[in-house]
Amino acid sequence: MSVIEIILDNWPWILIASGFFAGRWAEANHYKSIRIREKTFSQIPVTTTKTFSSTGTVTEAKLCVGSVVVSIDHYKRLLAGLRNIFGGEVTAYSTLLDRGRRESVLRMKAQCPDADMFVNLRLETSTMFKGEGKTTGSLEMMCYATAVKFS
Repeated sequence: MSVIEIILDNWPWILIASGFFAGRWAEANHYKSIRIREKTFSQIPVTTTKTFSSTGTVTEAKLCVGSVVVSIDHYKRLLAGLRNIFGGEVTAYSTLLDRGRRESVLRMKAQCPDADMFVNLRLETSTMFKGEGKTTGSLEMMCYATAVKFS
């Protein structure tokens, strides 16, 4: 049996395996990038409250927005479909939300890297695409807050 015959006989499994490994690789690289950038911006506090205490007076306040669209790969979509049958937490979508939330906050902080604090943080999600099977194709995560600078 030649290599071409083996590939032709097993192409669905090869496609599934390559999708699995490509999706894992992409997600791992995204998380690596997120961790590096979170260390860069870790000194800037973010709060969901409208009020804050500070020692100085506010010299500048600016609205900052961060937005990201994250897609789920077909392998995770398949696993999520199986989880819907049997019940339980759909971890494939949990990681999608986690990546989207963290990335959108980082993009918001990147808009005003010299801010002393981000106040009144709000997060919003929306489904960007629904396929024929009514499954989520990608998710938009948006966050916004007021960047504050003190004297």
